[in-house]
Amino acid sequence: MNKSHITKNADGTMRSLSNRNVQMIAIGGTIGTGLFLGSGTTISKTGPSILLVYLVLGFFFFLMMRAIGEMLYSDPSQHTFVAFITRYLGPAAGRFTGWTYWLGLTFCGMAELSAISTYVQFWFPTIPAWIIQLVFLGTLASVNLIAAKIFGEAEFWFALIKILAILALIVTGIFMMTSHSVTPLGHASFQNIFHNFSMFPHGGLSFISAFPMAFFAFLGIEFVSITIGESTTPHRIIKKAVNETLLKILIFYFGAMIVIMGIIPWTHLTPQSSPFVQVFKLAGLPAAAAFINFVVLTSASSSLNSFIFSAGRHFYQIADELPSDSWLHQHFATISKNGVPAAAIKVSALLLLITPLMSLTNGTSAVFTIVAGSSNDMYIIVYALAMLAHRKYRESSDFLPNGFKMPWYKVTSPLTIAFFAFIFITLFFIPQDIIGAIGAIVWTVVFGGITYFHQRSMVSADANN
Repeated sequence: MNKSHITKNADGTMRSLSNRNVQMIAIGGTIGTGLFLGSGTTISKTGPSILLVYLVLGFFFFLMMRAIGEMLYSDPSQHTFVAFITRYLGPAAGRFTGWTYWLGLTFCGMAELSAISTYVQFWFPTIPAWIIQLVFLGTLASVNLIAAKIFGEAEFWFALIKILAILALIVTGIFMMTSHSVTPLGHASFQNIFHNFSMFPHGGLSFISAFPMAFFAFLGIEFVSITIGESTTPHRIIKKAVNETLLKILIFYFGAMIVIMGIIPWTHLTPQSSPFVQVFKLAGLPAAAAFINFVVLTSASSSLNSFIFSAGRHFYQIADELPSDSWLHQHFATISKNGVPAAAIKVSALLLLITPLMSLTNGTSAVFTIVAGSSNDMYIIVYALAMLAHRKYRESSDFLPNGFKMPWYKVTSPLTIAFFAFIFITLFFIPQDIIGAIGAIVWTVVFGGITYFHQRSMVSADANN
């Protein structure tokens, strides 16, 4: 990019991310191991009905992104959507959301860092996991510290590898299905997808439980909003990114799943193994496992890269919203000469050191699993708060009648909030998610209550003074 097109925000950050950077960051943050490794499990639960699950989820995520996009269009200077929660729901809600989302990002980053070492050990089993984790964490943290543009370029190429792998699967699958290739399971054919179709092949409960599993596959789509504050032409990019990114993601998900079920009848799919590996092996690619391992390694690296970027911006936002005389504000609400919140990125990366420390000491992962599960479940509450903030925005003087508006707001806004409530309720239908859901409720009540009463005490103290 021509440096003359790069402008500086009032806070010192650089507007250096192009439309292709922004869209690839969102695609890279969303498409991950859930598709490459976990899609076999979701397909085995519902069969072809999984396409309906993803269609419904895609519709509501599109509405959520239009709501966030509408607020960002009115003020593209904000680095995260949490700023709007603070503005329209109050400082207590903003502080609760900021800390909750930041912790969720760091725990997701820890999970990706742990996965990275597993994928590298596929080729180099003798290298200790903690060394692998330190190398990747140090490298990606450095990429984030140099400049937003360098991060954007790295994420572009990371995401491109994932997209090429998906396109390779789709092209291979279409060739096999149109030529009716013979496989050990019969013939590859589009008819395999809906042969003996049943909407609820394993019962309604299994169908409902597929919703939260697929929901978490969309986590990271909101990274579009986190990059707008550092994009070159924010108003144009907001519209393109919000309208096009999710459509591209759905095309990749739908294309991959249609091909997988067309080549391997869904009743014969092995949930424990990557469906990508299964398809490529049937296509005669002997190195399928190694190829997909490379892709998921790239995918995990891409996700970790995005989590570090996002966590740094959110910690900066938390510090920036605190009083100017507070310690956090003075040390972390700062922008480096490179135009990035370096101090906030560093503290986020330092927290991720828990992962190699656990690997080095052979620490138990039971507590980590519970906390990470709770953090994931908290995303649902964060998304709901973003929707509530959007409703307040519509009632405020900031509302732009001619802006980038959420369609059919009076119907779609409450419907989206109700859908998020439905997703949270469905967590209790999945035994392994119950503890995480309870943890999310406890965190909301305890930390949310502490934040609320602390804010009230601050307001009372200011009034008395």
